[in-house]
Amino acid sequence: MTTTSTVAPPHTPPAAPEVVESDSGASKNTLWGHLSVFVLLIGTAVLYLWNLSINGWANSFYSAAIQAGSESWKAWFFGSSDMANSITVDKPPASLWIPGLSARIFGVNSWSILVPEALMGVASVALLYLITRKYFGHWAGVLAGVVLALTPVAAMMFRFDNPEALLILLMIGAVWSLMKAVEDGRWRWLILTGVFVGFGFLTKQLQVMLIVPALSVTYLAFGPRGWGRRLGQLFAALGAMIVSAGWWILTVELWPASSRPYIGGSQNNSILELTLGYNGFGRLNGNETGAVVPGRGMREGMTEMPGPGGPGGPGGGGAWGQTGWLRMFEPAQGGQIAWLIPTGLVLAVVALVLIGKARRTEPRRAYLVVWGLWLLVTMGVFSFMAGIFHEYYTAALAPAVAALVAGGAAVCWSRRDRLWVRIALGATVWIAAIWGFVLLNRTPDFLPWLRFVVLVVGLLAGAALVFATVHGVAAVAVAGAIVAGLAGPLAYTIDTITTEKSGSIITAGPRVEGGFGPGGRGGPGGPGRGGPDGRGIPGGFPGGPAGQGMPGGFPGAPGQTMPDGRDMPGSQEIPGGRGGDGGAGGLLRGSTPTVAVVEKLNDGADEYTWVAAAIGSNSASGYQLETGHSVMPIGGFNGSDPSPTLAEFQKLVAEKRIHWFLGGGPGMGGDGMGTDSERPASQISEWVRENFTVVTVDGVTMYDLTRPNT
Repeated sequence: MTTTSTVAPPHTPPAAPEVVESDSGASKNTLWGHLSVFVLLIGTAVLYLWNLSINGWANSFYSAAIQAGSESWKAWFFGSSDMANSITVDKPPASLWIPGLSARIFGVNSWSILVPEALMGVASVALLYLITRKYFGHWAGVLAGVVLALTPVAAMMFRFDNPEALLILLMIGAVWSLMKAVEDGRWRWLILTGVFVGFGFLTKQLQVMLIVPALSVTYLAFGPRGWGRRLGQLFAALGAMIVSAGWWILTVELWPASSRPYIGGSQNNSILELTLGYNGFGRLNGNETGAVVPGRGMREGMTEMPGPGGPGGPGGGGAWGQTGWLRMFEPAQGGQIAWLIPTGLVLAVVALVLIGKARRTEPRRAYLVVWGLWLLVTMGVFSFMAGIFHEYYTAALAPAVAALVAGGAAVCWSRRDRLWVRIALGATVWIAAIWGFVLLNRTPDFLPWLRFVVLVVGLLAGAALVFATVHGVAAVAVAGAIVAGLAGPLAYTIDTITTEKSGSIITAGPRVEGGFGPGGRGGPGGPGRGGPDGRGIPGGFPGGPAGQGMPGGFPGAPGQTMPDGRDMPGSQEIPGGRGGDGGAGGLLRGSTPTVAVVEKLNDGADEYTWVAAAIGSNSASGYQLETGHSVMPIGGFNGSDPSPTLAEFQKLVAEKRIHWFLGGGPGMGGDGMGTDSERPASQISEWVRENFTVVTVDGVTMYDLTRPNT
């Protein structure tokens, strides 16, 4: 008698949960399906690359660091502002690594710096399409990609060299790997999620942590197998995140301070201080040591300004605008990101109701929850943070908004046989149309007819969706809904890509009444804007001679007022163009030196470690980019970091390692002198003024550090 034994099969992961696609999902294998993906990705690439060089050096603060990294591997690794490694930028360097390699290969120019950012935008759109298509079908994926691509603030940041482009791509990647884990429960996907978040930390530090609650809650609630295993996998993801971010942090901490650059943005040359302070909890509570506030100069600990939101002003907000639940919908932020936030949230709620009592691991529910929590948590933090806040931060909300709109719409459309669902669909289109009308009405001189088209078409399309089961009506209703939801963002995005965006604070779209600062942010005299001569400083503070006008280096111009309506101090005519005299630069915009200034700096430049030194990274950045030689940014971005000290600077001058000291910069007088005698930057300025020969070239005050006064 033959005995047969049963051998247990090797362990295999559970099959992926069944994914229910919308009835349009089959289209992905058709010619139209392939063509639509091609149009989505190529169209996004053209949109982000078109007229890209109009932005010039974009944010010269980062462009100078990219230039430094293209010439020095140490500068590349640490994110130094200059090739000689005196100080780093005030962020970790991950966002500088890819454009730094591009600039090393193709040379330092606007295209080599900005094209990698645009390609990250295309990759973000493609990845969001793939995630959404898997769970809701092809056309839902296309819709998600289109909404992300046309979100004005996202389109702007994918054409700029701030950290946002890489940050957004990494965060979408984290959701992609998490959803893979929800499907099959494999450890590797959770570990990969942690890796994405870790490198996001090396891109913009604690901001990436805002999506961690969404990732954790979603997997713990909807991941396969038992809760104990899921919890263990989340701890594994945490470990991967710590390793992915910690290797660089640990290297910087252990590296001898004497042989690495000073950590910009910190007061004690510490990456941990930068992480937890200036780029961490200081953003939440407003206690950002060394930060500069418009209108108040560089005084440590000052986080408020007079007028609305400042001391004694109405509203009780901080220097960076009103805080509160409606912050994302206010004039400053509304046109950047808020077009489809209400619609997306409503669609997501209706979709979750329709999914109802599906099995716990239903991936469509997990999809809607992870993106919904991403949106709500990030929006909540942005709405109430008391520290530095800029409108372009809202780009981090764009993927979540796009995903909720597409996923929610797909679920609702697949159940349009129910009358209440069709009414809900119509209501979301009405919301988008009415809110779009409100946003466009804030820019009354910008395509004044468009707001009425959006409103009328949206109201009609919403009504038509109630009868979407009637043959021929559905297609018309969908077309009208797309116009109502995307016409406004499209117009703002086109305006964005056809307008120069440069400086440290930029906004998308046309001028908005009610934005922060004289003239409103994003308008003439606002960030990234200005006349043909480049006049105007980001943040709505118009340009003028360096140091004249508002304290803190924000000069005034005739007829301009502060946010509380008072006249701006020191209002003067503008003789020097962008950045002040001779293009000397300032707190928020890089210097734009003339040919004569560049020739003066390049004369004998190879004999020095630093061809010049200037107060503040932006003042130094333009000189470095144009000369191709290291320019020391004294005090880092704000001019407020204690690097170098007066003694250290004097030693470098005695060793003849620095040739020139350049006037102008944040908080400086017309000759570049500081106003706070306790700061090293001010002490250096005073010492230079008293001891060295001065010359003026095209309005720029230059001190020859090799020629002391006799």
